[in-house]
Amino acid sequence: MKQLFAHRILGLGFSLAMMTTLPAAAQQLGGSKVFPFLDLPASAQQAALGGTNVSNRNDDPLMLFANPALVNADMDGRLAISYIAYVSQMRQSTAAYVFNTQKLGRLGIGVNYFSYGDLESYDPAGNSLGTFNPNEYTLSVTDAYTKGKFTYGATLKFAMSSIAGSRSTAGVVDAGVVYKHPTEDFTVGLAVKNAGYQFSPYPGTSRGDLPLDVQLGATIKPAHMPVRFSLTAHHLQQWDIQYIDPNARGSLDENNEEIKQKRSFGDNLARHFTASAALLLGQNLHLRVGYNHLQRRELALVNTSGSAGLSFGAMLKIAGFQLDYTHAVLQAAGSSEYFTLARNLDSLFKKKAEQPASN
Repeated sequence: MKQLFAHRILGLGFSLAMMTTLPAAAQQLGGSKVFPFLDLPASAQQAALGGTNVSNRNDDPLMLFANPALVNADMDGRLAISYIAYVSQMRQSTAAYVFNTQKLGRLGIGVNYFSYGDLESYDPAGNSLGTFNPNEYTLSVTDAYTKGKFTYGATLKFAMSSIAGSRSTAGVVDAGVVYKHPTEDFTVGLAVKNAGYQFSPYPGTSRGDLPLDVQLGATIKPAHMPVRFSLTAHHLQQWDIQYIDPNARGSLDENNEEIKQKRSFGDNLARHFTASAALLLGQNLHLRVGYNHLQRRELALVNTSGSAGLSFGAMLKIAGFQLDYTHAVLQAAGSSEYFTLARNLDSLFKKKAEQPASN
């Protein structure tokens, strides 16, 4: 039956994702997760949209890392490469290519590589043993199928982490669905991300949990208004994502007694959301801004938050190439820079083939 194989791949992805969602619902966020780089935005556009977005449907192939169901016909034949510079020597490189098939649905191939830079190595006596470069990467295959107003997608990933000759591996699944309104510029997306299993932990350690995240969001462009808005809820599998540092100093009351910070319903609710807007100055120029409250609260310094959680980006199309740039503020003491370059390879090779041979 036509599309049968593609349906089985998608069904497997959704099944594996949902099987790992419920057991992880009560787990805590923070440093207990393995392969934390899976949580990082993979492109300039995703970073500019607050780092989390499952509903912004366009022609950027790297958005398959945000939600596999965002893969669509506008991505066919497009290759996107992204380079991300974090603080210190930490760097991330990603690439994705999307193509359509008759029987297997629309497929996407992705690579995500993260390097922590060169670190010094020492023996127990404190003697230098040179440097080593910890790194992590994933190789992924995405399958998406559109039927009517809905697109269903699933991504299967192989993840590896390497530190000084020791390695850890994992299998990861993303699954999602996107609804696109037939006439209005309005989409709704749902994704279960980073569900999976750590096949082999580092020597001397036990298996850890992957950074599971269930996300739901919507994107809308009001008629006759050159702005596209997005709102995304994340970590829906876990209500309490508010962290209170037990060692943090509290404020003093009139009796000079310390008042410790308490949990707040409003702050915890806000941590579940990212918001963004894109100003559409024509088809070839977009300006973007995003806000991530969880990032702002978790990365704020003791006395100031600065612009933590804010991101600013722009997209420019010229001569068939698309360039995206984003400046994301991690905290008052540092930021990250995102660069993405995309091109439709099908049209590029077609133009070359159509050029007449010179005599």
